[in-house]
Amino acid sequence: MRILVIGGTQFMGRQTVLRLLERGHDVSLLHRRDHHDFGEGAVRNLQADRNDVEAVTRILRREPFEAVFDFAYDWERGTTAAHVEAAARSCGDRLERYVFISSIAAYAGGLELTEDDPLVPDGHPMPYAHHKASTERALFAMHRETGFPVTTFRPPFVHGPGQPFYREQFFWDRILDGRPIILPDGGDTPMQWVFAPDVAEACLRALEVPGAAGEAFNVAHEEPTTHRSFVEALARVAGVEPTLVPVPRETIHAAGGALMGENLYFGEVLDMPPLTSVVDKARRILGLEPTPLDDALAASFAWYREQPRRAVDYTFEDGLLSSA
Repeated sequence: MRILVIGGTQFMGRQTVLRLLERGHDVSLLHRRDHHDFGEGAVRNLQADRNDVEAVTRILRREPFEAVFDFAYDWERGTTAAHVEAAARSCGDRLERYVFISSIAAYAGGLELTEDDPLVPDGHPMPYAHHKASTERALFAMHRETGFPVTTFRPPFVHGPGQPFYREQFFWDRILDGRPIILPDGGDTPMQWVFAPDVAEACLRALEVPGAAGEAFNVAHEEPTTHRSFVEALARVAGVEPTLVPVPRETIHAAGGALMGENLYFGEVLDMPPLTSVVDKARRILGLEPTPLDDALAASFAWYREQPRRAVDYTFEDGLLSSA
């Protein structure tokens, strides 16, 4: 099939491109740069800013793609429903599947969420959640109106080789340095993860399974985890017994603890209100079996060990630990 991947140079998108090539598809990549590293001739390069509606629609109108995988999100400006809908409406009549990567953040909140649970409303204060939810509403409205062949996925926190955020690496850096790990309020907050290669496999199943059209899917590890148990799993695959130190969130926030930038205390954007989902639908319709958590983390740890270590300033954490 002739397939376009929007934003396929990193992480989940990259894993998907590699699998598409393994299965013999004709792959084009749309991203901001004038080159990629998938190999000369292996993947066609189409250069455009994902949020440039005119440029993106021009490309899609002239190219008869049979499938589109839409991974790109602009973290600085936001990628809105209008951006995605313009691209979707520009696809030609040969389109068989439009796969959109949404997020568990699109849900209005709660634990053990199913695909039928409500999404956040328009105007939600978190732009990322609002954009993902409103985009899904627009795409499924197109499906109801015209049969537009959309499939959406709602992953939680994503881990795996190529992690672009300072997440698993945050903890492994500290574990291998013999540092204590701070657990906000003791680490009992539920959290859910998915392995990036599992998201990629789900995307390909959406392409191959006719019943995926018009459906949303949760994708995630089945093992329930909390802040504490996830750190323990990271330490387990590293072969180290971790030192875990509970610190009240109130203390962390009062000291200036941050989710991004300086004063990190629990990785990048990980200490969030709990959201977990049920993944039975992906198994039932797509035949997707999540990779066991420890196996997935072992693969991630092998990748991590091959990367250069970042220089870490532990001054802020030392201040929190001294107050614990």
